[in-house]
This record gives sequence, structure tokens and C-alpha cells, in this order.
Amino acid sequence: MDVSDRVDNHGEGVEEKQKTKHKGKHDKPKPWDDPNIDHWKIEKFDPSWNNGGMLEVSSFSTLFPQYREKYLQEVWPIVKGALKGHGISCELNLVEGSMTVSTTRKTKDPYIIVKARDLIKLLSRSVPAPQAIKILNDEMQSDIIKIGSLVHNKERFVKRRQNLIGRESTTLKAIEILTGCYVLVQGNTVAAMGSFKGLKQLRRIVEDCMQNKKHPIYHIKELMIKRELEKNPELANESWDRYLPNFKKKNVKRKKVKGKEKKPYTPFPPPQQPSKIDLQLESGEYFLSDKKKSAKKWQERQEKQAEKTAENKRKREAAFVPPKEPTKLDSNKSQDDKNDLATMTKSLKEKSEKFGKQNVIENVKAETFIASAEPPSKKSKRSKS
Repeated sequence: MDVSDRVDNHGEGVEEKQKTKHKGKHDKPKPWDDPNIDHWKIEKFDPSWNNGGMLEVSSFSTLFPQYREKYLQEVWPIVKGALKGHGISCELNLVEGSMTVSTTRKTKDPYIIVKARDLIKLLSRSVPAPQAIKILNDEMQSDIIKIGSLVHNKERFVKRRQNLIGRESTTLKAIEILTGCYVLVQGNTVAAMGSFKGLKQLRRIVEDCMQNKKHPIYHIKELMIKRELEKNPELANESWDRYLPNFKKKNVKRKKVKGKEKKPYTPFPPPQQPSKIDLQLESGEYFLSDKKKSAKKWQERQEKQAEKTAENKRKREAAFVPPKEPTKLDSNKSQDDKNDLATMTKSLKEKSEKFGKQNVIENVKAETFIASAEPPSKKSKRSKS
């Protein structure tokens, strides 16, 4: 048996040992691999998990605007009672305009202080107290989206924010129903409360609207289609892209802003402007004495004063200038008018005469022009003689 054969056999044996050694080591069933366990479910906190309480005091504070002071004073007993049930102390400082929450010895849940911090933030953002207190529940989360820095032009900002709200808040109501979140648009922020999934969808809708990427109506259509597709169990593991609408952004033609005409480039710098002393040397004022300089300044002041007084006088006298009287008509114009009247009356007379002749011709009987067969009577002859 050769040495090479021994080495090969030894190598094969090592590989077999390694395979058998690590086989199924990581395939053992784990207690958290149970399919009946919902890992996304947030279990309600049990005080028995933390009997010792909190060792250190944690506190958060936030400022609130002055217009919220009166409302917070009225609602503070409700807020204080809600926080007291979780072992959190709260303080309303009207002098500094701030709200503070802090843990006590009775605090058992370590995460409740973060919930209390979100509560005072929502209260300062004009969220009603009964709605804001719901944040203390484990299922409810909050998000404050800052939209003020997304748009720099104030007019565009107001218009896009109105697109988010919609006419009579219809768009905002549809977003609330589809995402399952409470939404409040206030100033430069959007305060929202809901589940993690709903808040993620809402943030995308708000940012796309404010950045003019997609109108909220299109997002609402997508969410409605997705809600219908979720009901079909056959499409659970398929892509939904073919069912979702694809909205393309249209480029609207805008007026081109005329830029400034560029001057031809010259490597030489512009000529230096004359200084005050140079101008005085040119005019000869530099060589005058102080007395003559002051006299010249006084003379210039007097001239300006005289011009000003004359202008003020002209303005005062303008109020007493009589208005222009209406001018009389010229004799030539009156004669022309008379001639026009004469020609008009003459033409009317001629027309009336023509009209009368026509009536006479129409009334003439044809029998008078036809010679009668009977001889004229004697009486008529006598009468003629």
C-alpha cells in the first residue's frame, strides 16, 4: 500500500467524520419556531414581570404654543389621571410653556415613559386629549411628519397641503379609512396615530404629495385595489403589479424664463471709477477755501429750497384752478346741421309726392278711359254751352 493511498484514505475519512459530526446540528426544533405563535403580536405588559420597578428616573419635556394653553389647562386633569394609572407623573408649566413627564417608583413598564413622551408631543401638536390618550395602548403608535422643509415656496406649500386635505376634508377622510390611522394636518406638520403598517403607508402618501411625485388620489386608488386583492387567498403569494394602476407623470409645458444676456468676455478689468477727491480736483472745488465751500453749499441748499417751495405753491394753487367750461358749437357746424336738415326734409317731401301719385294712379277707374257707345245727352250740351 503506497503512501499516497494512505493519505487519500485518511482524507476521505476526515471528510466523512466532518459530515457526520455536523449533520442536523442546526435543524433541531426551536421553541420559537412554533407556527401557532404570532411573532408580530404585542403582548400586554404584566406588572409581575418587573416587581422591582425603575431604578433611575427618566423624564421628557416638550414646549407647546401659547394658543394651546387654555385648552391644556382644561384637559390636564384627564391627562394626569390617565398617566397616573401607569405610574407616570406629569407637570404643566405655564410660565415656561412646557409639559414634563417622568417615571416614579410605581412605574413598572419601562416603555410607558416613551408612550408618555409621544402623548405630550401630540397634545402640543393640537391633537385632542381623548384621541392623544389612546397612544398609551400597546397597539397604537404615533408619527409626526414634518412637511415644512419639503417645499420652499409658500404658495406651492399651501396648495399641496390643500391637495392632501381635499375639498371638505374628503381626501383626508379616505386616507384615514384605508390606512386605519388618525391624521391631523396642522401648520408645518402632520400628526398621525395608528399601526406601524398604516403609519408607513401614510408617510409615503404625505411625502409624495408634498414633493409633487404623486397625487393622494392615486394612492387611494392603489390602497382600494390592494384591499380587494387581500380578500382573495389565491393571490397571497403572487405579485400584484399587473392589477395596480401605473400612473405616469405628465410634463406640463411652462413658459421659458428669458435669461440675462451675457456680455462678451474681456480679460481686462473695468476702468477704476474716480474718487471723491478726483471729482473735486476736476471741478476745482478742491482748491477753494472752507469759507467758499460753505457758501457754495449754502447756495445749493437755497436753490433746492426755492424749487421745493415753488413746487408746493403750484400744488396748492392747482386746487383753485377753475374747471374748463363746455365750449359752444361753431357757427359752421350749426350751418352744416341746418343744411343736413333741409336736404332731409326735401327728400321726404319728394318721397311723399311720389307716394301720393301712385295712390292716385291706383284709384283711377278704367271705365273713364273707354269711350262710351251712347251719344251725349242734350242736357249735357246745354250745360257746356
